[in-house]
Amino acid sequence: MTAKFEKTGTNEGTLTFSISQEEIKPALDKAFKRIQGKINEPGFRKGKLPRAMFNQKYGEESLYEDALNLLFSVAYETAAKEAGILNDLVGQPSVSDWKAEKGQDWELTVTTTVKPEVKLGEYKNLTVPKQDTTVTDEDVEARVEYERDNLAELVLKEDEGAVDGDTVVVDFEGFIDGEPFNGGKDENYSLVLGSGSFIPGFEEQLVGHKAGEEVDVTVIFPEDYQAENLANKEAVFKTVIHEVKAKELPELDDDFAKDVDDEVETLDELKEKYRKELTEQKETAAADAKDEAAIRQAVENAEIVELPQEMVHEEVHNQMNQFLGQMQQQGISPEMYYQLTGTTEDDLHKQYEAVAEDRVRTNLVIEAIAKAEGFGATDEEIDKEIKELSDQYGMPVEQIKNVLSDDMLRHDITMKKAIEAVTETAVEK
Repeated sequence: MTAKFEKTGTNEGTLTFSISQEEIKPALDKAFKRIQGKINEPGFRKGKLPRAMFNQKYGEESLYEDALNLLFSVAYETAAKEAGILNDLVGQPSVSDWKAEKGQDWELTVTTTVKPEVKLGEYKNLTVPKQDTTVTDEDVEARVEYERDNLAELVLKEDEGAVDGDTVVVDFEGFIDGEPFNGGKDENYSLVLGSGSFIPGFEEQLVGHKAGEEVDVTVIFPEDYQAENLANKEAVFKTVIHEVKAKELPELDDDFAKDVDDEVETLDELKEKYRKELTEQKETAAADAKDEAAIRQAVENAEIVELPQEMVHEEVHNQMNQFLGQMQQQGISPEMYYQLTGTTEDDLHKQYEAVAEDRVRTNLVIEAIAKAEGFGATDEEIDKEIKELSDQYGMPVEQIKNVLSDDMLRHDITMKKAIEAVTETAVEK
């Protein structure tokens, strides 16, 4: 096979190659066997028409399309590899010209899309902003207060009005133009005032009211409310307050510290432990921020004339499938998700488009850096990666190999090396 690729546009081109008679003949035989059993020909039992009789009546050419379908994917991949563009192919190819003469090799011209050219800018020794990793006393106190709030108890308020932060237990039923609507009714619902979990204006109208009172709460649903039949409409919720509960915080002392963490004896020890944890968290976040800033700068320094939309759409669908897969693991089907959020598949597609463009651009630049640096992966590095994945996920090595091919692992290792070339040389200022 002699394969040749010629660019016809920024990211488009034609791949010309041939398919030999040695490949064509077995494919024609297979194509004939597939349709032989469907042919009813007078004088022959169904499925018994001889090949010579078929060729005489219908022509061998009638098998060409089926034979090409059998041959195309392997022939196309082989040609792309020979032309040196296999790893650059994007989207689905289309046959623009096909010369097929009996007894001759077939000549094909295929229109295809390839990854765009990336002109790298500076990607080493980049200067990135230094992240602040200081942990203040206020940070520590905020962590202590968070844990204190978790240990708080709710105490009934007998004859006091509710304030922000209190929990009210209510029955409510909503009406629009005097008529109840679906989803507007609940009983013994616990609502934290000031949490913002209800329609704007609802919680505020319960402030100052006591247990046993009945309150008509009037609100207007937001214009972008997920249930379109309620959006921008005024509703009255007839509400009965059964209980008002105030949050009672524990004393900040050594007993509190021991209740929170059985590894400490005093409040000072607890604060010191939190300071250490917060410092580690900030240092990890700072390292991540440094790496992200360096990669972002390397991408901004590079030039890509045009992103193939095929790559963007593929990335969008990958992200959508991953997200909807996570939802299904929680028992939420795609149809249920769209219904609950009041969105459509197109809405989700648009949501991921901007992110997808960034991801595609970033991946292209990292691949270009790997190529410029001559990075690759040895068999030893692949075996090490498999062993680490096996330990990380508790899966047998053979199972990892069944899921991830050597080519996938080789690509991932190469990309990691390119990322490290950018991040490990970046300088913070």
